Amino acid sequence: MNKTVRFLLIFMSVVIIALSVGLYYFFIKGTENASAKPTVDKMVKNSVEIPEITTNLLNGDYIRISFTIQTDGKKAKEELEKRNFQVENVIIKKLSGLEAKDLEGTEGKVKLENDLKESLSESMEEGKIIQVYITSTIIQ
Repeated sequence: MNKTVRFLLIFMSVVIIALSVGLYYFFIKGTENASAKPTVDKMVKNSVEIPEITTNLLNGDYIRISFTIQTDGKKAKEELEKRNFQVENVIIKKLSGLEAKDLEGTEGKVKLENDLKESLSESMEEGKIIQVYITSTIIQ
């Protein structure tokens, strides 16, 4: 083999190895980082607190409830803050169709959180809602 052919074979081998390593890190490691859970600081930074809302339930009882809504980023948080009046409207409408028994126990609260997440996500243009958390609740 002459030197030019040998050089081209070595050069192509190095390029193929470099591309393979690059693609591995781009696809495999990039996916691992994207699916990693966010830190608590990032969760707090991208969350919006919904102050206490008092409204009546379907059966005549009253509820006082507050939430924290976790978004996937800064833009989603800013949009949610601007839509505060819509968020409160969705919450009040949802609660007014429920009875106290619908909110009993863990299952009732988790269902409310999931229903609100779904309802609020429909109006989002920037980013998405990750989770809705009930932070306090009193039913009378």
